[in-house]
Formats: sequence, C-alpha cells, structure tokens
Amino acid sequence: MSRPDMSLAVVGAIHDNKDRSNRLFEIQLCAPGESVDLVPEPKNPFDPSAIAIFSVRGIQIGYVSAERCGWIGARMAQGEEIRGIFQEAVKGGAIIRISFSGEDPILPPPRPAKVERADAEGDSGFYPDFIPPDD
Repeated sequence: MSRPDMSLAVVGAIHDNKDRSNRLFEIQLCAPGESVDLVPEPKNPFDPSAIAIFSVRGIQIGYVSAERCGWIGARMAQGEEIRGIFQEAVKGGAIIRISFSGEDPILPPPRPAKVERADAEGDSGFYPDFIPPDD
C-alpha cells in the first residue's frame, strides 16, 4: 500500500551552491509541476542521510529537512521509486511535492491569496499622532 502524495519544505535554500549558483534565484525560475530530483548524499560531511533537491535544470535548490531525510532515504535505499515536483516558492525557500507510488505526484489546489483589508467598521488601523493645542 502506498502513501498519498506529501508536500515537503525545501531547507537550506538561502545558501549558495558550491559552484556559486544561487538557490533562491533558481527557485524563482521553477514552475509548479516541474520535475525535481531527490539525490541522496551519503558522503555529506554534516549529515550522511542528507538528500539534495535539484531543479529540472540540474541546479540544487536545497535539501529535504533533517526530520524527513532519514525516513525518505531509507525508502529510497529499499528501491522505492520516489518522484518529486516543484510545488511553490515561499519566503526563503520552496515547497516540493513527492509521491511514493512511482507515479508523478499531483499538485494540491493553490492556496487562496492573502487579502489585506480593514475591519468591518471601516477602521484602517491608522491613528494620527496627537497634536496638542497651541496655548
């Protein structure tokens, strides 16, 4: 029995790659639904269970979080085909979507845009400074 698709945060996106390419810039070039590759890094000096995430153009955009990489890496090591797609850019990183079924994951419906509005009484939240009267 396969698990449903899962969305994962991309961590480490604020750091540059070894070749000096910029991960955040690459994330801005990614489109929802584009393929991403998950690549285990057993020789990573900081975490031997690290899993790097690469865009469709082969540029690293970050890593799977430490909380998830051991579990996902173990499934990959057992031969399970895990496929990933780019879901969305977020402040300081991105979200990817993965599937454990060997099929391409399905994007969830987009989140509604945040709407800034005043409260129901028409109060904008702006209050001018008090100016005392001249005596």
